[in-house]
Amino acid sequence: MDPTLLMASLVLLAPSSLGDWDEPDFARDIQPLLAKHCYGCHGEEKQRAGLRLDQRDAALAGSFNGEFRVIIPGDTGSELLLRLKSDDEDERMPPKGPPLDTEKIELFERWIAAGATWPEENSEVQTAEASWTTHWAYLPPERSPVPSAPRGRTGVEPIDRFLRASMAQKDLTPAPLASRATLLRRASLDLRGLPPTLEELERFQNELAPGAWERALERLMDSPHYAEHQARLWLDLARYADSQGYEKDDRRTMWRYRDWVIQAFARDKPFDEFTIEQLAGDLLPEPTLDQRVATGFHRNTMVNREGGTDAEEFRVAAVKDRVHTTASTWLGTTLECAQCHDHKYDPFSQRDYYAFYAFFDSTVDNGNSDAPTIPAPTVAQLAAEGGLKAEKEQLLTRLANFPPELEEPYLAWRGAWEADGAHWSVVRPHGSTALESRLAVLDDGSVLALGEPPATDTYTLRLRPGPGTWRALRLEVLGDESLPAGGPGRTPHGNFVLNELSLLHGGEALVLERARADFFQEDRPWRAGDTIDNDPASGWAIGGGLEEAHQLLVELARPVELAAGEELELELQQGYGSQHLIGRLRVSFAQERPPDDLPVPSPAVASALGAGEEDAGVRAFYRETAVVLNPLRARIAEIDAALRYTQALVMEELDEPRETHLLVRGHFLEKGAPVEPATPRILPPVRARGERPDRLDLAHWIFDEQNPLTARVFVNRVWERLFGEGLVRTSADFGIQGDVPTHPELLDWLALRFRDSGWSVKELHRTIMRSHAYRQSAHVTPEHLERDPRNRYLARGPRHRLDAESVRDTALSVSGLLETRIGGPSVFPHQPEGTWTMTYSGDRWETSEGSDRWRRGLYTFWRRTAPYPTFMLFDATSRELACTRRARSNTPLQALALLNDPAFVECAASLARRLVHEGGDTVDQRIELGFQLCTARHPDENETALLRELFESERAHFRGELDAARALAAPPGLPLGVNEASLDVAELAAWTVVANALLNLDETITKG
Repeated sequence: MDPTLLMASLVLLAPSSLGDWDEPDFARDIQPLLAKHCYGCHGEEKQRAGLRLDQRDAALAGSFNGEFRVIIPGDTGSELLLRLKSDDEDERMPPKGPPLDTEKIELFERWIAAGATWPEENSEVQTAEASWTTHWAYLPPERSPVPSAPRGRTGVEPIDRFLRASMAQKDLTPAPLASRATLLRRASLDLRGLPPTLEELERFQNELAPGAWERALERLMDSPHYAEHQARLWLDLARYADSQGYEKDDRRTMWRYRDWVIQAFARDKPFDEFTIEQLAGDLLPEPTLDQRVATGFHRNTMVNREGGTDAEEFRVAAVKDRVHTTASTWLGTTLECAQCHDHKYDPFSQRDYYAFYAFFDSTVDNGNSDAPTIPAPTVAQLAAEGGLKAEKEQLLTRLANFPPELEEPYLAWRGAWEADGAHWSVVRPHGSTALESRLAVLDDGSVLALGEPPATDTYTLRLRPGPGTWRALRLEVLGDESLPAGGPGRTPHGNFVLNELSLLHGGEALVLERARADFFQEDRPWRAGDTIDNDPASGWAIGGGLEEAHQLLVELARPVELAAGEELELELQQGYGSQHLIGRLRVSFAQERPPDDLPVPSPAVASALGAGEEDAGVRAFYRETAVVLNPLRARIAEIDAALRYTQALVMEELDEPRETHLLVRGHFLEKGAPVEPATPRILPPVRARGERPDRLDLAHWIFDEQNPLTARVFVNRVWERLFGEGLVRTSADFGIQGDVPTHPELLDWLALRFRDSGWSVKELHRTIMRSHAYRQSAHVTPEHLERDPRNRYLARGPRHRLDAESVRDTALSVSGLLETRIGGPSVFPHQPEGTWTMTYSGDRWETSEGSDRWRRGLYTFWRRTAPYPTFMLFDATSRELACTRRARSNTPLQALALLNDPAFVECAASLARRLVHEGGDTVDQRIELGFQLCTARHPDENETALLRELFESERAHFRGELDAARALAAPPGLPLGVNEASLDVAELAAWTVVANALLNLDETITKG
């Protein structure tokens, strides 16, 4: 047979034919084929030639144009079979696309020969849904008897008995067990997302007592990295991200939800509880903080903060996303196809869609905002809270009582400022102009801005301090009843921003230094020194201190000598925002420098000091600003920061539910008939605790024993992660457009076992990973390739490339760089410059310092419009929508990233140092260590020889580079991270190249 034709026929193999059944099951085998190949022309909407095949009575009595019956039970000469087998393109069915393959036609033939059994339709279900009451996905899982073990074999796992029954049909036998090293590496990558250590490999290989495999699995699941890896897989479904999405894509804080997911998997929280808390934790009786944080699952929806957007439009979009995510994550359905019209293929009407939508429509939500949020302290923060508050109270009491140790420095400060105050001379401007405003000089020498405030302005004051040597100037900003909010600024709230202050003498700018102020706005911060930094984007502002006058002191780097009548020109540039201008100001000069390292008093306090007065206000000012008390204030600030807990986005129900309407064509402005919360009519009804079902009722309904989907969908997803493909290959679609199960009895057996185990995810992993199917070799024989190229019969072990994060985590782990700290805020490892060029903000990716650069990919900051580039090369998702299954591609860009991405080159340099320090004295010993770390096996002679040759050629190359560099006194072109003077630099560089090659091996980034 032509190999191409053989491959094509095998690819078209009907998954439903894999079981060894005497009579095909209609719901499992025949109806999906009818729906996929026949309903388009002979279904509810169209009945070509007068034939309808989506209803039992119509199909069994139906004929082509009334001439002859299409299906005659027991007659293999039925017209349906003749049309399916016909070579005549005008008669063959289906008329479009390739003909059905032999095995699918064989199913129809066996079904008709056995009597064309078609179960009676449920008369209680509407006609449009009647034909679906027997679809396999909507029937409850059945407890099929576990097939007998092969003759003479004991201890064969139930999974293997199911699989071998179908293998026998294809004359296939399972592969032998994989080596112990391969098995441990496979399990470690599946359970932890990290390769095993050499110590773990040695322990397992030397553990010969019965039960070694089971004990190895328990050790892997007890590792904290198990919870991290399982959480990372869940976050794709949760569409977790650290940004809001859409074009603006501002940052948001979601990591507390991520930490909750990690902790849930670490505790093996039962999957039903895990689900209920995420969907409706806020509706549980007296919900805990953790249960409220869990509801962040549905706060991962995007919000649009662009100007001019309609908040309601994007609220509706978020509610729809919650519907789609819930349906795909737990029910394996494409319910989103029914938001504009009845589903074209599956039994979901538009009314079903909006009845489901109603469960999520009554939350506190805003399509333009991340609200609502709650403070979400960690366990460690809560444990420390009481002690921190008590300590802060003690510190505040001490400050308020003017501690005795302050008396002596206070008297010294007071004396210095009293003496200094006598030397300040107010200078009345000889002239004052502005680019936009009108300035008036008042009797006290101050300058008041008049008229409508412009957006920006520059004031110029001509000043004649008088003859002498002048060393400092003082700028007071003062209030006035004519100013908005009383001043001192001209904004409606009374603030200002002084961007730049310049002092000129004879047209030459004088050098200014040591700008200090009694107060500044802390949120940016807007400090005094920013007025003399030559940066027009920065400046001094006093937001938060608007009720009092304030002063700015600036020193001249070199004193200026003035004769009588000689002028200085003071220029004040104010260009921030709109109307952030000084409203009233006064200028003074001093011939002595202000006292060093002493708090700058406010104008009111300075006035009291100048008058020789002592009052509570003067002492209070000193107490609040004294340098000697800075350690106390710093500690209070530290405590305040520790008590400012991370905000978590949570779900919250409205006091009164919204009235939900069917949306005509899905448009948020076109409201149709009102609908009440309900589950799709093809599925069991929800049971309400009160008058109206809510999200908590929906969450409980998902785990109702009559719900046929939840357990199947989840066990199928776990199977998919372990074997590369699910028992239902279309893991997000259990409907008619999806595949039917390859092993339906096994799928149901696993689903019921998962439910009966108390929904334990760890127990599900144990059940599957104890099987021979999981533990067998992934080696592909010609026999396997010919009979089962896609491994649908599972006669060999799983082999596929690692996910994006695991590729990077593996490199970090084997190189020794991996930082294993669990939880916390997202981090920023190296990524190419310019990836985060934002149109709407100056937000930039600032690479994390220290070990944060080497944390697991789970913790990498995830911006939806610009995800981490290397992850995207390896098929990660943007997380804008729920992702039930990542694609796997193989492109040259992936190899280029592993070879050249600085993060991977850094791993290679670290692995090189590890080989040199830990690998022994010979080249071959070091090669063996590197190969074991990366692949968990020893290299063969040919592999060792190739790597030895690579090392020697690269060492010679780099020694030549070093010699040439020394001759030219130029830096050599060595790999990143090669800078250890204690080693032969050329040798270390060569080992870096070898390590880079090892990290690039297909075997390193593949689970096999």
